[in-house]
Amino acid sequence: MNTPSLHLALRYVARHRLQTWLLAGALALMLAVPLSLRLFLRAAETGLRARAERTPLVLGARGSSLDLMLAALYFKRQALPPLGMDAVERLRTDGLANAIPLHLRFHAQGAAIVGTELDYFGFRGLQFIDGRPFARLGDCVLGAEVARSRGLKPGDAVFSTQEQVFDLAGAYPLKMRVTGVLAPTGTADDRAVVVDIKTAWLIAGLAHGHEDVTGNAVLRREADTTIANAGVRLFNEVTADNLESFHFHGDPGGFPVSAVLVQPRNAKAEAILAGRFLDPKLPAQLIRPLDEFQTLMATLFRVERLAFAMLAVVAVSAVAVAALVFALSFRLRQREFRTLDDLGVARGALLRTRLLEILLISALGLTLAGLLTALIFWRADAWMTLLLAGS
Repeated sequence: MNTPSLHLALRYVARHRLQTWLLAGALALMLAVPLSLRLFLRAAETGLRARAERTPLVLGARGSSLDLMLAALYFKRQALPPLGMDAVERLRTDGLANAIPLHLRFHAQGAAIVGTELDYFGFRGLQFIDGRPFARLGDCVLGAEVARSRGLKPGDAVFSTQEQVFDLAGAYPLKMRVTGVLAPTGTADDRAVVVDIKTAWLIAGLAHGHEDVTGNAVLRREADTTIANAGVRLFNEVTADNLESFHFHGDPGGFPVSAVLVQPRNAKAEAILAGRFLDPKLPAQLIRPLDEFQTLMATLFRVERLAFAMLAVVAVSAVAVAALVFALSFRLRQREFRTLDDLGVARGALLRTRLLEILLISALGLTLAGLLTALIFWRADAWMTLLLAGS
């Protein structure tokens, strides 16, 4: 390689930093965006497929099956119509499957509150790195990312978030005692607050605890019901002292459930359950998450092809603009090149200088594209999980 040509090219690139970085950045984005898009899609496919394969069936109210899958598997915040808890009891009574209810309506400062039962930990293969599962009303277990980001440990507390800030008649945020922290799994469970489903119902206002209703606090008594005035203090935390005062109102069979994770006993039981919910007039639907995954990925692949076609057009435009910038730059530098020619620099050396400038900027762009793609490759799974969690 001609040393004077390289020296001139390096000096020019170093002298015009803004132009160099703009051109290199445009080239880097032109290369990194398609690669990053492909990495994100592969991360989505890997995460969705793994979790979907481990979830045979999901029962939910009639509606969008895709929303039901994303809510039940990734705790994505969706306005799912609720089922009654009696739907879970019917599944258990039939003996065809193990049913694990999920209540997914609430969150705690962005982290999904997952109301469920102890069987959920075994179903997902979740392990504890600190503490133990919830044992009573008002207890909660934190996902690894929630505990790490907030610096929480067993014995600390987490508050649920009010749905409507200015709803003065609504329930107070519930202060929940942390009893355990889950080991990292790289799934939506890392960013969840897991509670007993009765605790989720407590947050929903289906239960409450309050101080003793005596004396002037009583407005009237009707049969077995005591009606008190607004001066009775409601508890927003469950403790050993006030646990006995908490009670539910209404029929537990009608209490809401967002979705039900269904584990059929065998292939025959799965076929029977699938046939039972085929009627579109039924208020409930039974979906196979893996089938919904295939449908979602087919849609994503069609979008990917369209995106790549659009990116190809953008890439051609970017190359054309870069070529125009170089051409204009070389034209503006004609006086500089004539001076170098007068000083005895060969025209071939000047041509090599121009080519080296293009190569140096292209090399810088390729390096930036490689670094950006490496970052995406490193964090794609975590970012995709966070995106699907709907925080």
